Amino acid sequence: MDAKRIDVNGTAISYYDEGKGEPLVLLHGFCGSKDYWARVIPLLAEDFRVIAADLPGHGGSGLPEGEPSIERMAEAIKGAIDELGLEQVSLFGHSLGGYVTLAFAEAYEEKLKSFSLIHSTAGPDSEEGKKGRDVAAGKIDKEGVESFIDGLVPKLFAPGEKHQDEIQLAKEIGYRTSAEGAKASLKAMKQREDRSHVLKSTKVPVLIVAGEQDQIVPPEKSFAVKGSNIKQVTINDAGHMSMYEAPDELAEVIRGFLKE
Repeated sequence: MDAKRIDVNGTAISYYDEGKGEPLVLLHGFCGSKDYWARVIPLLAEDFRVIAADLPGHGGSGLPEGEPSIERMAEAIKGAIDELGLEQVSLFGHSLGGYVTLAFAEAYEEKLKSFSLIHSTAGPDSEEGKKGRDVAAGKIDKEGVESFIDGLVPKLFAPGEKHQDEIQLAKEIGYRTSAEGAKASLKAMKQREDRSHVLKSTKVPVLIVAGEQDQIVPPEKSFAVKGSNIKQVTINDAGHMSMYEAPDELAEVIRGFLKE
């Protein structure tokens, strides 16, 4: 896959653009990149136009100036979608990408045909979680990004020895996140709002995917809001990284949701 870049208000956004048909946009999680979706993109590109973007401060995307926030990330993704000339998309956000997706849905719902949270939650950080963000930023300052990623990534996968190769791949993607980009995202996540009201009030179809063994966002946190337009799916044996742990199943879930 060849990466492309567009300029959004002076910030470069890097993305993949594969396949033809109805457009869907994939957003990765914290210290990931568009490469998180490398196993899922070819499966979905058989039926759809798949755009996987690097969030600001990750992968090949720049970091906008000013105070970091989830809303500013959503604004950058909106700018990229506008630059690509897309009227409406289905937006799928993994973890941090899910927080960005909810902020996008709150501000720009007219741009959405549907949206999805994958291993994510509408709830805010707990007080303990906020302290953890500060500890993480301190660790990055003290020990660097690589040491931080080495500690973070194994916890993203279901417990056990099953996915060692995938853990290494995810680590290598994480190493490419700048310290500035990682710390900006930690600050944005710490300060994010509770967006449960977005799920309660939206009129568009919503897909929520949880991993049965997710140690970061357990299913009960993902599924806290229910509604007639909200489809909930649990992927068995997966942790926080079903795009690596069960890519075929995740692609099938996404395809089924979009075809409904």
